Amino acid sequence: MYIADLHIHSKYSRATSKELEPEPLDAWARRKGIGLVGTGDFTHPAWRAELRDKLAEAEEGLYTLKGAGPDAPRFVITGEISSIYKRQGKVRKVHNLIFVPTLDDADRLSQRLELVGNLHSDGRPILGLDSRDLLEMTLDVCPEAVLIPAHVWTPWFALFGSKSGFDRLEDCFDDLSSHIFALETGLSSDPGMNRMVSQLDGYALISNSDAHSGANLGREANFFAGAPSYDGIFAALRAAARRLPPDRQPQDCRFLGTMEFYPEEGKYHLDGHRACGVVLEPREALALDNICPVCGKPLTIGVLHRVCELADRETPASLLHEPEARPLIPLPELVGEILGVGSGSRKVQDRYAALLRELGPDLDILCRMDEEQVRRHWEP
Repeated sequence: MYIADLHIHSKYSRATSKELEPEPLDAWARRKGIGLVGTGDFTHPAWRAELRDKLAEAEEGLYTLKGAGPDAPRFVITGEISSIYKRQGKVRKVHNLIFVPTLDDADRLSQRLELVGNLHSDGRPILGLDSRDLLEMTLDVCPEAVLIPAHVWTPWFALFGSKSGFDRLEDCFDDLSSHIFALETGLSSDPGMNRMVSQLDGYALISNSDAHSGANLGREANFFAGAPSYDGIFAALRAAARRLPPDRQPQDCRFLGTMEFYPEEGKYHLDGHRACGVVLEPREALALDNICPVCGKPLTIGVLHRVCELADRETPASLLHEPEARPLIPLPELVGEILGVGSGSRKVQDRYAALLRELGPDLDILCRMDEEQVRRHWEP
């Protein structure tokens, strides 16, 4: 089994750590126990040049840091596009993840996208390009490419977002909707919430960190069985989405499930108005006609409320062969709770580093190690 975090950013995206470079990403992936990590931001020319300089081809469609050895974490070429456009009489703002097998493919797609907008100012570029047309352009340049809608419930920038999204996936991707087979749930929702909505039954649900710093790598992630490979990942997700017949089920890679942030901790889970410090459950917001009780402006309708709007089930569906969703609390937060101090304190950081030295990677401790083994390295 290996852990994959497929959505991160580089130092070239806004509001990200300047340490998000190939060498620190390799180090953080090892520290966390992540076997496969997305590069993020492949549309940015300087990042692409850095990746070409520092990465070497490994298995087909995957890369490693040059000189890092056979057991090094793998990288897959990924990027996120922010599409802002008008459709069906409404301004839409949708974030989409794109995966390509090679840096050459990333070059070719970026050349096409550069005809649409500026790729130099932000690792996650803002383009006036319809999501459907982005998908068409991507597949035209690279038929092996994959597009997965990002954090699909986020209010401001997402497929189903309350502020600028759609009620149906088909309204977004139109005649190309069949090419979408996986959705990223985002930090503020989990698979159970998504399975309240029957129109999502035919999609694999993935979770990623959307990390803007190395420390956030793996706060959400995916579990796969088998050896990492580009084709294997997406065959496994298509199988999980029930898109492959029995005789085409992948034998060398399976999607086992996700590691989940508790959605209640996501900043967009509930309704509210940040400027006024207002946070409300959906029923409370509805009682106020979705208006802020402090200033009288419209509330931001959060993920839980939006899921309830589109839900046509009272409880999550139990789908056949549904991958496992495993909720976890980040290890530094657990250590901080035990020690009675903040997770960012020096005391926690020292103890966290000692645990990694004594027991191994962060996510191995949380996901694979038995309690007795951990107790041997922690006083009663």
